[in-house]
Amino acid sequence: LAFANLLFIIGAAAQDGNDPFNCRVRTNDLTYDLTPLQGERTVSRTRETPPSSWVDSVRFDLCADLKLQDGVAASDQCHGGTRACLTKTNRKGENSDRVVAVIPLAQSSALDPKYSHIAPANDNPKGLSLTLHGGEYTSVAQSLTVTLYCSTTESEPQFTSYENGEVKLMWSTPAGCGMAADEDTKPPPDQTPDPEEVGSGIGWFFLVLLLTFMSYLALGAYYNYSTYGATGFDLIPHRDFWRDVPYMIRDVLDHLCTSFRPRHSSRRGYIAV
Repeated sequence: LAFANLLFIIGAAAQDGNDPFNCRVRTNDLTYDLTPLQGERTVSRTRETPPSSWVDSVRFDLCADLKLQDGVAASDQCHGGTRACLTKTNRKGENSDRVVAVIPLAQSSALDPKYSHIAPANDNPKGLSLTLHGGEYTSVAQSLTVTLYCSTTESEPQFTSYENGEVKLMWSTPAGCGMAADEDTKPPPDQTPDPEEVGSGIGWFFLVLLLTFMSYLALGAYYNYSTYGATGFDLIPHRDFWRDVPYMIRDVLDHLCTSFRPRHSSRRGYIAV
């Protein structure tokens, strides 16, 4: 059972380590924490082509794969493992929407994130350019490029263009400001640490503890076998100690229960004179 738990912990850690993009970026001696931008968002644009119009809609999540939409046909949405999906809809009159193209712009299997610092120029502030890649659609490689401009307030992302398989979005947000690499990244006194970081530290502590215990058992068993030719339960190092552990725990619990149990006087019914 302990070995199975160890495999599960190592597998989970490996899965986290293989995440193609964890929304934390470092470039040009600046660090960017994009985790405040996590979550599904939708941005669209409408192009008039009388007597009909085209609606290009992009669903994306920078930090995780999109979830499948309930009530939407599988053919009208991107499959699992997609972080950005472009849907082209033709609209003519009322109740005549027809999905004509579903394009995975960014997929975890081909994400290959690229990012670069944007220096302030003209009326544009500094920021971060982030590009996430997907597979091919009609033999054209697809991608999503999000330009994050530094701002004290956050606005809604804007659909800029879609050309040669690349959707470009513009987004003003504090996450695009970046932080110098040598700045103190500790949270202010009025903030608590990220629960994920706390949980990760506890997990590593128990992992190291488990590995140490298993190494102790393995080395002790090898020593008993090579030195005394022990087999079976005799291979367990300090077997007598581990056999007495349940009784030691029982004695401790009995002592604690006795200490906290209220004491009743045997002189009940008598009045001191």
